Amino acid sequence: MAILKFSASAVAAQIAHARACKTFLPNWNGPVDRPALILIVGNGVHLRSNGIDGTTTRIVTTEQADPSFAFADGMNPFRDTDWMAQRRMAFRDLTGQFYTDILDDVQVLIDRGRGAIRLATDGHSIRVLKRRASDYLIGGTYEVPSGLGGTFRVILKDACDTFAIVQNCGNCEDFDAMQPYRVPLDALMEIDDRRAA
Repeated sequence: MAILKFSASAVAAQIAHARACKTFLPNWNGPVDRPALILIVGNGVHLRSNGIDGTTTRIVTTEQADPSFAFADGMNPFRDTDWMAQRRMAFRDLTGQFYTDILDDVQVLIDRGRGAIRLATDGHSIRVLKRRASDYLIGGTYEVPSGLGGTFRVILKDACDTFAIVQNCGNCEDFDAMQPYRVPLDALMEIDDRRAA
């Protein structure tokens, strides 16, 4: 899993542009009738508005870039000398444009005053990381999806910005005897959080 970090102010400008437009770039399924963010992986990695209003450059080239695009930290071909290596670590040889459904989740983080927007990607899916490691209590009790359709109750042992180390606790003894294991940070759920596993 790769973590992409973007300037919240640059992403906010892309969201504002998308919401101001009446026409939008189509996706692979055809016409699009609402604002969205598109993740572009190619000459750098950046988020951009899907809005069409004739004021923005559609393609980033080495000769010209739209300065309002929100480039991922370390993946701006105009500023970062090793941007291609960073892009390959995150996406391997995958390039293209990916329509996302993250606009509303990102807007919530911007409204809360976040200075940076972090996205997690495995090359096939893109998720907004809404919480940071510092938002969790080491030694606290949480639930994580079990992979079997339910959840495990766990104790948080350690956490970083991408994953957490947890130990099963309060389940049946066979599961509680498992060694500590790693889960994505955003898989941790408060005990009263009722989202689907």
